[in-house]
Formats: sequence, C-alpha cells, structure tokens
Amino acid sequence: MNRMMIAALGLLLSVQSALASDLTVRPSKFSVVETIDRLAATLKEKGIVPAARIDHAAAAKSAGLDLKPTQVLIFGNPKLGTPLMQADRHIAIDLPMRVLAWEDDQGKVWVGYVSSQTLQARHKISSQTEPLQTLARALEAFVKAATE
Repeated sequence: MNRMMIAALGLLLSVQSALASDLTVRPSKFSVVETIDRLAATLKEKGIVPAARIDHAAAAKSAGLDLKPTQVLIFGNPKLGTPLMQADRHIAIDLPMRVLAWEDDQGKVWVGYVSSQTLQARHKISSQTEPLQTLARALEAFVKAATE
C-alpha cells in the first residue's frame, strides 16, 4: 500500500470515527491552537464569552503522557440554551456547546461539534425548532470562520 493510500485510509477512519460519535466534523486550515483562537475571537465579536478552554494535550503532558494537540472550547448563549432546557432539562448535559479541535496522526487538524439535529434527536425535542435552527446556523458560521 503506498503512502497516499495509507493517508487516505487514515483520513477516512478519522472521519468515520467522528461520525460514529455524532460529531459534525470539518477540516481546519490552521493549527489546533490557532483554530481555537479564531473561534474564541469570532465568538467574542458576536458578544459570546467562552466559558472555558481545555487543553487536553497540556494536561496529558503534565501527567507525563503524549497527546497530539487537542483542545475544547466551551461557550453558550442563554437566549438559545434556556428554551431548550425548558423543553427538556436533560439537554443541559450537552450545554453549553463545545467545539473540539484535534490533530490527527497525519498532522491534519479537524474540528467537531455535536449538531443541533443530534441534540434534538438525542433529547427527543419536538418543539423549540427556532432555537435549534438558530443554533445550527450559528455553529456552522462560527466553525467556518475559525477553520477557513
């Protein structure tokens, strides 16, 4: 098997793994750090203050372990999240939203997040379509700004 086929197989397995976990996945043109920095800046421009940034690779390093760059940015908008929690309090386990950026074994950076459709199905929310649609559009726009 040549290197290109191996790389393509690795890419396919990476995306399949993310899809199996209900993530919407997009490639990023930037490093993990720059992708998350760009996402945080985009959110701040929209008046959304990130709640937390988790650097899993730094945590692994502090434990004497190696992990390719992997970071999560946590953020939310109470105007969107509250109506969803009013419809089903269980959705609070998935809120505020989280966006994951990681570097795969081939050095490619990816971004993943749980889509509003997945949240709707997971929590069986039949109402609140407007906040879910707004959430979907916002997440897509934020991730696009961070990755392209």
